[in-house]
Amino acid sequence: MTAERPEQPVPDYVAGHGLLAGKVVVVTAAAGKGIGASVVRRSLEEGAKAVVLSDTHERRVAEAHEELAAEFGADRVFSTVTDVTNEEQIGQLLDLADTLGGVDVMINNAGLGGTASVLEMTDDQWSKVLDITLTGTFRAIRAASNRMIANGTRGVIVNNASVLGWRAQEGQAHYAAAKAGVMALTRCAALDVAPHGIRINAVSPSIAMHPFLAKVTSDELLHELKQREAFGRAAEPWEIANVMVFLASDYSSYLTGEVISASSQRA
Repeated sequence: MTAERPEQPVPDYVAGHGLLAGKVVVVTAAAGKGIGASVVRRSLEEGAKAVVLSDTHERRVAEAHEELAAEFGADRVFSTVTDVTNEEQIGQLLDLADTLGGVDVMINNAGLGGTASVLEMTDDQWSKVLDITLTGTFRAIRAASNRMIANGTRGVIVNNASVLGWRAQEGQAHYAAAKAGVMALTRCAALDVAPHGIRINAVSPSIAMHPFLAKVTSDELLHELKQREAFGRAAEPWEIANVMVFLASDYSSYLTGEVISASSQRA
């Protein structure tokens, strides 16, 4: 019988070092308390000139905007409601970024999960997950890349993938297929835009702890998932955001088409 992995303590929060100084950063699915919200906060802490946060939930977007504007300044925080299945709304999101100088960094965090066996999964369940998680990422890459080219910007795009793009998990065929698609899309799209000086990379987390996850996941499953990790714990959302900020920064200037595992499950 395998011994229990002790849960290692969460490290101290890392202070900003100006990695995104002067950049205009756009983040999808950024309301609430998950990875997207952490990326917005980290981007501001790393000196971004402006951050545009978006989500489909109007009230949560407004609450996030109000909180961040009070902390970081109303001249640095902007927001809009965006559904990544709607190309027009993605365009409006980038229009807002254009009023701030144009998008330098696009963080594609939007995705939809769910649990269903392929034996009972409906076409609608499959299509909804794929449309938001994979096709939504494609739409945002296409739109952001074209804006960067039009603006003459050597920009960066960072996608949120998942460890399920590499490994199997029961009931996750639609989500895993979508995230594997995000990985392949990242690699191929990176080659398409490289002649324009644009970089595209992705981060692949396994489990990041936030209130919504705790609400929809049983204690038993959370314990099982944590035991798969080298540190015996879930990542904090800000730990995943740190990797995304690194990929968005000039410190990763020679990385493109890469999927960085933020999980010990690829060890």
